[in-house]
Amino acid sequence: MNSCLATSPRFAARHWYRFSAVSALLYPVSLLFRLLVWARVLLYRLRVLRPSIMPVPVIVVGNLTAGGTGKTPLVIWLARTLRERGRRPGVIASGYGGTRREPAAVTGSDDPRVSGDEAVLLAMRAGTPVWSGSDRVRVANALLRAHPECDLLICDDGLQHYRLGRDLEIAVEDARGFGNGCMLPAGPLREPATRPVDARVINATAEAREKLPPGAYRMRLEPAGLYRLDQQERNIDAALLRGKRLHAVAGIGDPGRFFASLDALGLAVTTHAFADHHDYAANELVFENCDAVLMTEKDAVKCAGFARTDFAGFSRPDLYALRIEASLDPGFAQFLENWLHGRKAS
Repeated sequence: MNSCLATSPRFAARHWYRFSAVSALLYPVSLLFRLLVWARVLLYRLRVLRPSIMPVPVIVVGNLTAGGTGKTPLVIWLARTLRERGRRPGVIASGYGGTRREPAAVTGSDDPRVSGDEAVLLAMRAGTPVWSGSDRVRVANALLRAHPECDLLICDDGLQHYRLGRDLEIAVEDARGFGNGCMLPAGPLREPATRPVDARVINATAEAREKLPPGAYRMRLEPAGLYRLDQQERNIDAALLRGKRLHAVAGIGDPGRFFASLDALGLAVTTHAFADHHDYAANELVFENCDAVLMTEKDAVKCAGFARTDFAGFSRPDLYALRIEASLDPGFAQFLENWLHGRKAS
């Protein structure tokens, strides 16, 4: 479910991560949704519907809940780690938020309104071929035709796309967990919380999730430097922004996580939360009593043009983004190594 409700941080906080009158009212609808999900899974188990098997191993990274949990940083980490281990991965994405539906290659200079913001960010950071499109099976086949050297595919946000065969499923959770435990639209769950996967990655600090459940590994998203949108190759020391009048915008699944990262850097900001994948207008980044505007990398790919010219035709050197790197527990790297063992490169 990718609707305005599914991506609204206010709606999620009020009705998905606690029980409310609205979630209670929507509960009968969530039971119908659960039934439809169960029926679809059953059709695949009975092989009435069959997945398309790829000629190379497929890793699917997704989540059981609607909204962002940190999948994109994990996909970037996987792509880099697999390359370090001698593999040649390719990345496929839905291109959500973009207008393109047909399979196509994505580059870091693409328009995110065409290719999708996460797909463009992956193309900038993953260092592997990235293709997007609404049909992941067609996208996977198109990527492999264009890049026969690829010996493994990583699918970003494809856990519920059963038509794409997969060899490894990784579900990403964050500190919010499964909220009120209800399925959409009464709660955040796309599938039941008991749905089995090969590995669970928990995007949370040690304090937020002290004890990890069996088969789960901790991931931390660590700040890796600020940069100006018109000078992306240069890192800016956060100390240079301390004491300034700062505003921060975030159009991601959990804006609070980004704002907490800025706080950890010693930056006092006035916060502005937007819906996930929000398409910014230039005037939405204009604030009174403001020396600089800070944003996530995913927001930055959509706002880079404003650094050159805004709605009034002026450049914006006051726009900054926080680069994030995923840090995984050593146990997950060992899990991945064990899974790769015996899967020789094609």
